[in-house]
Amino acid sequence: MSRTRRNAAWWAGWAVLSALAGAYLALGLFTKEAGSKPVLAPVRALFLPGATTSGHYQIELACESCHTDPFAGRDALQDACVKCHGAALKEANDTHPLSKFTDPRNADRTAKLDATYCATCHVEHRPRITDEMGVTVPQDFCFHCHSGENDITKERASHRGMGFDTCANAGCHNFHDNRALYEEFLLKHRTAPDLAVRPLLPARDYAKIVRELPSYPSSRYPLRPLTLADRDAPASLHADERLQQDWLATAHAKAGVNCSGCHEAAADGRTVWTERPGPQACAACHGAETQGFLSGKHGMRLAQHLPAMSPGAARLPMKAAARDRILSCTSCHGAHRFDTRAAAVTACLACHDDTHSAAYERSPHAGLARREQAGELPAGSGVTCAGCHLPRITHRTDDVKRTLVQHNQNDNLRPGEKMVRSVCLQCHGLRFALDALADPALVARNFSGQPARHVASMDMAERREREIEEKKRRGE
Repeated sequence: MSRTRRNAAWWAGWAVLSALAGAYLALGLFTKEAGSKPVLAPVRALFLPGATTSGHYQIELACESCHTDPFAGRDALQDACVKCHGAALKEANDTHPLSKFTDPRNADRTAKLDATYCATCHVEHRPRITDEMGVTVPQDFCFHCHSGENDITKERASHRGMGFDTCANAGCHNFHDNRALYEEFLLKHRTAPDLAVRPLLPARDYAKIVRELPSYPSSRYPLRPLTLADRDAPASLHADERLQQDWLATAHAKAGVNCSGCHEAAADGRTVWTERPGPQACAACHGAETQGFLSGKHGMRLAQHLPAMSPGAARLPMKAAARDRILSCTSCHGAHRFDTRAAAVTACLACHDDTHSAAYERSPHAGLARREQAGELPAGSGVTCAGCHLPRITHRTDDVKRTLVQHNQNDNLRPGEKMVRSVCLQCHGLRFALDALADPALVARNFSGQPARHVASMDMAERREREIEEKKRRGE
């Protein structure tokens, strides 16, 4: 072969390889849900402009979940933020709602800090300037609005001398949710003892109200106890006696939920037996719980059509033995036993290996849980991992009020004060709870001991109340 032909062949091969490489990169970037495809996912990882926050890193390869269109602007990005976080902000009674910044009277403030867009304060892929909660604005951002004519010290002498960077980290103010820190709320709970007279967590009541739920598929699950003779699993599975007994002891069997209720699914117009049902099988009856699971770190990858999360991909310390465990509903509840007591502690500690989790078994909370299980204390007296991180909340389903477990374990985790209303006040006084959550060493010990820090919020609220009463007394 002549040199000219060899060169032509080399250039042709180079052109073909370049075209294939370009096509591969294009497919990885622009194919919908490419992040869920093992062959294309590396392209997404290659083009990430920077590390994502702890809140989003699990779904960072699902670019389209935030960037709904390659050429969309800030409004499209804002819509994506609201799609995932809008309900939480509404539930939180957001202290800085959109209406505050669209009010013409606040136009001067919006010019300084355009809080009508989430990405003004929360910008992804910028790890060097990203603080806790994914905040990327400088710590003095509160100062932009609360200074000059709006200087807070003019109204509250107690704030004089405080640094502008202490607003959000002094146990006083959160940008979105201050419900546990409002003066009115602080004063209302100022006399509460450190430990309540009857410290009890709310009781779940699904079994009591299930007949009232119009959406419950009672025609499929007749709400009557089933026996082994009723089971409708394939005959080949009947030999597994342990599995049968596990099912028979559950609330499912007592409520008429047969094997097919979880294992049969519709596919291509026909019903097929599914060996390992996913979260959607649970959603048929437990829709609110499933939605919570898909909103938190345990299930958010499934919500974005990505492979399920595994502890090995976590940023927190996890046990080596759990590295490859696939997280789904049955990861915590078991495939047939659905033991809520095991799910509340054993399942958590099987994966989590951080200092706080490792200290649980030696904590007073764990002692209460053991005494409750032994029958020494009434139901709701024990405090488990789930009792705090998967709190029991009041929820309205089909206009029926019920108490259920919030399965989004991140819902009340950040900022820490969010846990006060949904968890801590069930058993503790507000003053004690704020002090405890503000003490990192105490949190690391899983609350073994007394708080070594004190949050001055309640003291300041009481001092301000006295100042107002004194002014009234003087007729000012």
